[in-house]
Amino acid sequence: MASASGNGKTTLARALGARLGVPVVELDALVHQANWVEISDADLRDRIAPTLALDGWVIDGAYRRKLGDLLLEAADTIIWLDLPLRVWFPRLARRTWRRLTGRELLWNGNRETLRAAFWGRDSLFGYALRMHFQNRRELPTALARFNVIRLRTPAEVAAWLGRS
Repeated sequence: MASASGNGKTTLARALGARLGVPVVELDALVHQANWVEISDADLRDRIAPTLALDGWVIDGAYRRKLGDLLLEAADTIIWLDLPLRVWFPRLARRTWRRLTGRELLWNGNRETLRAAFWGRDSLFGYALRMHFQNRRELPTALARFNVIRLRTPAEVAAWLGRS
């Protein structure tokens, strides 16, 4: 699945994995090691290889900067969640607020922080906004050779999941 933070990748991946009865891998859980240290590209490839060897799987994310087209080439279908900013931005804000106020434990002992969420170009929100517009510019060409289902509204997501 390809999309920026807050579009619902994890929620859709879990629902789809349960419906298909296949393993679901959340790439953020593999990439973000303790203290938010990112796993090396080679180690990520090694960790994801056993899943890609299975007959079926759902992977939440693409991490093209770390994996290139490895996942895209292995997938039979790519779901691009391309929801409007007015839909995903409030979702991301609610999720972040919940994680911050509840001190929610994320992957490998990490927690979101106010600073990492809101301050700077590489903050969660800065990154999500940047990726939203970058994806809309670049993904139509980058994904053209793959079997892509582009879902642009929550209604399209629900309808597609209902058919899957």
